[in-house]
Amino acid sequence: MIIIRPPESIYQIRGAIQNGTFHGRWHFSFDEYYEPEYTRFGTLRVFNDDTLSPGAIWPLHPHKHNEVVTYCAAGEFRHADEHGAGGILKKGWVQHTTIGRGMWHSEINNHADEPMRFIQMWFLPEKPEAEPSVEQMAVEQAQRANRFLPLVSNVHPGALRILSDARVFSCFLLAGRGVGHSLEPGRGAYLYVLEGGPVELNGHQMPALAAAKITDEPGFSVKAPADAELLLVDVLLI
Repeated sequence: MIIIRPPESIYQIRGAIQNGTFHGRWHFSFDEYYEPEYTRFGTLRVFNDDTLSPGAIWPLHPHKHNEVVTYCAAGEFRHADEHGAGGILKKGWVQHTTIGRGMWHSEINNHADEPMRFIQMWFLPEKPEAEPSVEQMAVEQAQRANRFLPLVSNVHPGALRILSDARVFSCFLLAGRGVGHSLEPGRGAYLYVLEGGPVELNGHQMPALAAAKITDEPGFSVKAPADAELLLVDVLLI
C-alpha cells in the first residue's frame, strides 16, 4: 500500500527563536502538533523539515532516550552540546546522535547571511540508557547519484551505526533515471522529495515536498522526469 502525502497536507509552523525565526514542516506529532494518524511510523517517531533564518539558533535544550539523525538540506548546519562538542554539516552531509540517558544540545545556522535547512529524524532506541555520542559523515552528490546511499543503518557497513531498527538513505536522482528499493517482510518505507522533481513512485506522482508511506509492498521504484533530491527511511513496523 502506498499513501501519498501532498505538500499542503503536512503540518507547517513558523516561530521566533534565538537570533531569528524558523519555518517547520512536521510530518509526525511533535510539540503542540498532534495528529492521531501520524504519531509515528514504525521505529520512526519524528520527521521534521526545519529552515532557520540567517544566524538563527535553537538554544540548548534537553532530550532523553532517542536516536537522532540530522541531514543538512541547504546551507550549513552546526550542532553543539552542553560540553561544546558538535560538528558542522554541509548540504548532503549527515549526523547521528545517540541521546541515550540524556543530552543538552542546540541546532545552529552557521551562516549569518543565508538560511539553513535541515531534516531531523528521531527513532525509538533499542537501548534507552546508552552512552551519549555524536558522529557524522560527509557525503558528496556523486556518491548518492542514482542510488539510495545508506547514510545511517543498523545493518549496512560503511553507514553510521544506529541503535534502532532503522535505515536512512539519500539519493540524487538525475532526470530520466530511476532507482528501486526492496522491502523485507514487516518493514515499511517513508520517502520524501526534498527538492526538484516531480518524481513517479510506482505510478504515483510526487512533487517537491511530498512524502509517501509505503507498507505491504515487496519493493518500489522511483523515476525522475527532472532532477530530484530524495530521502528514504526504511523501518521495522512495530
